[in-house]
Amino acid sequence: MRQPIFTFFLLMVSAVGMAQLTQDELEQRKAKIQEEIIEKERMLQEVRSKEKSVTKLLALQKEKIGLKEKLINTTNKQARVLNDNMYLNQLEINKLKKELELLKKDYADMVLKSYKSRSQHSRAMFLLSSENFTQAYKRLQYMKQYSSYRKMQGQEIKDKSNALVNHYTTLTKQKEEKDKLLAEQQKQREDLEKERQEQEKIANSLKKDKKQIAAEIKKKQQESRKIDAQIQKLLREAIAEANRKAAAAKAKANPKTTTVAETKKIESSAKIVLTPEGKIIADNFKSNKGHLPWPVERGVITLGFGDQPHPVYKSIMVHNSGVDITTDTNASVRAVFKGEVSQIQRIGNKFAVLIKHGDYFTIYHNLATVTVSEGDNISAKQTLGKVKADADGKAVVRFMISQNATYINPTLWLNR
Repeated sequence: MRQPIFTFFLLMVSAVGMAQLTQDELEQRKAKIQEEIIEKERMLQEVRSKEKSVTKLLALQKEKIGLKEKLINTTNKQARVLNDNMYLNQLEINKLKKELELLKKDYADMVLKSYKSRSQHSRAMFLLSSENFTQAYKRLQYMKQYSSYRKMQGQEIKDKSNALVNHYTTLTKQKEEKDKLLAEQQKQREDLEKERQEQEKIANSLKKDKKQIAAEIKKKQQESRKIDAQIQKLLREAIAEANRKAAAAKAKANPKTTTVAETKKIESSAKIVLTPEGKIIADNFKSNKGHLPWPVERGVITLGFGDQPHPVYKSIMVHNSGVDITTDTNASVRAVFKGEVSQIQRIGNKFAVLIKHGDYFTIYHNLATVTVSEGDNISAKQTLGKVKADADGKAVVRFMISQNATYINPTLWLNR
């Protein structure tokens, strides 16, 4: 019977510790989500004032609704953690009350017995009736211990009473905190409903002119494919240049053993043939997956990676080889990791910068100005240039990551 009780006690102690840690983590997560909601609202206001097409407005609205849902889920988790804490606190209160009742009863019985044998005469007779000195000494010690035990019991009753008061105070605070959370949760649900109504309103306005929206999407996709083709060309050139340097370095280091065939094989490879140093750089980049800083200080992803249905017309597919990040006008674009500037290319009236990290590349497109040069070794968060705003005043950076010439999802690599 003792083992299950001991196990239950351990679980309770662990649950309290974990619940506290989880509560702190949830509070941090909630603060982060609220920051993102504020940023999303700011972007929405900016788009409302500048955006002629409501497609972008709908995408931002969907992002904001997603954040609101995350906020509600986080608040729900906080409420559950608080409920668990209140339950454990109530268990401790019940336990303390039972222990206090037993202590008080035991103490009352002891006081009653002491009262009945309270006379100094009976105590003296108890000592004098001893058969020898040793027995008298033991009886004296017993009387002292009995008196000490009474004091100890009185102190224990006092301590447990104080502990009970503290637990009641904690429980009251927890109940107040829970009521506050529930009120906050209700407000969040009301806000979410308003956001959904706003989304429906935007979607309905979009449906009124499907042909125009479809034509806009088609035009933008054609432009996007042209840009992708040019960036693919840049990537192939960068790979060829890296392999040419690798072949030359190998021939210089081992002139007698490096054959012409080996040199041609390295130079003609469709992938970067990594040197030992290049492999270390690539491994370092790979180890930072999910922890890379954003290419802009502030911004939101307004178009994700890969093929995805249009937010209103599900039959229309939108393709993106990277992610589009809407940011502040004239914002600085920065490198997400240390590397070498491999290519800088003007595409239309905008610049694209390619940075090599071993056999990985990060690509930054839609720059108005560039502050680095090809061949520069740059550090993480170093400024590469300024983002270019379009005719409507929107500033959107297209950020891509590739391993050799194969695009990968940047969202999985950026720090969320």
